[in-house]
Amino acid sequence: MESRQGQGRAVTGILWMLLSGLCFVGVNGAVKHLGTDLPAAQSAFIRFAYGALFFLPVLPAIWRMRLSAPVWRLFGWRGLLHVAAVVFWFHAMARVPVAEMSAIAFLNPVIVLVIAALLLGERFGPRRAMVVAAALAGALLVLRPGFREVTEGHLAQIAATLCFAVSYIIAKRLSALAPASVVVAVMSVSVTLGLLPLALAVWQPVTLVQLAWLGLVAALATGGHYAMTRAFVAAPLAVTQPVSFLQIVWSTALGALAFGEAVDPFVIAGGAVIIGAISLNTWAEARADRLPPAGAVET
Repeated sequence: MESRQGQGRAVTGILWMLLSGLCFVGVNGAVKHLGTDLPAAQSAFIRFAYGALFFLPVLPAIWRMRLSAPVWRLFGWRGLLHVAAVVFWFHAMARVPVAEMSAIAFLNPVIVLVIAALLLGERFGPRRAMVVAAALAGALLVLRPGFREVTEGHLAQIAATLCFAVSYIIAKRLSALAPASVVVAVMSVSVTLGLLPLALAVWQPVTLVQLAWLGLVAALATGGHYAMTRAFVAAPLAVTQPVSFLQIVWSTALGALAFGEAVDPFVIAGGAVIIGAISLNTWAEARADRLPPAGAVET
């Protein structure tokens, strides 16, 4: 009976992770569809403004919590990093093939491993070093510097991934100092406020259709994070993590069918190497009863 229950939970976790992946690929497709008609800062501001509206009613209660000045400083640093990350991400999404965006984004948990070792003193043994080396090899397969042009869009996505990784590390620290709901609410509102002056500096007229698409981006991103959370609750990360490889497949299909992007086998191979390295590390961490670093890109 316990075996069947375990299998059922594993299947449930896999299905939730499949749904999460589809939502995030949908986010990529919607932003790609918007293209460069709106500046990246403006698009990012509108997307986060939708999310911030949900948290406005709880802000007075958060203020009454009397959080210490160091905690607010951490919130401030995370907000600044997230502002930079989402501007880089929106800029890259309009200029880089969807599959390449997904492959580069999967470097996030690998960067978290390195930063956690450097800043938090977490153990960085030979296995983690091999995981990082394999993931970097996968990234080189995707980018192939010297064999083709590495564009400003690629560099923007790499910058976004770095900023998201440091933001996650700060979030990990904040999770021990404030409730998770507060961490999410303050991040959403602080990023919206941080993006506001950048958006106003480049503001262009917005159509109702563009507002609708950005509303869809916000809804899909929220749905993706919710589904991912449900997947983590239902099954171990060692079960759900490999499913994320399908995002490369779906992203490639979306790019080819919706945007006429060429299918690049090097991108698929590089993405497979990155995710394979992450999955093996997740499996090993799970066996050692250590929580592996999360790798969701918070768009």
